[in-house]
Amino acid sequence: MSQTKRIDVGQHTELSKKRALANNQGAIKELKKEFLGIGEVRGYKFSQISQTSRAFIYEVSYGECKHFEVFKKRINSRFGCVSYPSSRGFGIWAWTYSTLNKAIEKFNQLNILEL
Repeated sequence: MSQTKRIDVGQHTELSKKRALANNQGAIKELKKEFLGIGEVRGYKFSQISQTSRAFIYEVSYGECKHFEVFKKRINSRFGCVSYPSSRGFGIWAWTYSTLNKAIEKFNQLNILEL
């Protein structure tokens, strides 16, 4: 009696994603320079102020109100893209500032090379 190998759907999906990344030859999808928020940030407009290989600054506006978000560059290997932080990332690898000067200070801290 022959045995049939069973592959669960989750495993098959992971294999498909790995193959897709391999076919892209490791190309990482970068964050958009400007985009409108969805989900918990619906209605907010995000505009990139600066980017390095280590960090980002975005201006976030909602009507007349605005603030700045600074965060470390994190690559989501599962989807082959740079990730924008969710609310859970703030205070850990992302920070919010009311002024651009304070945001730039944090951005510069993140870009200092660790020895």
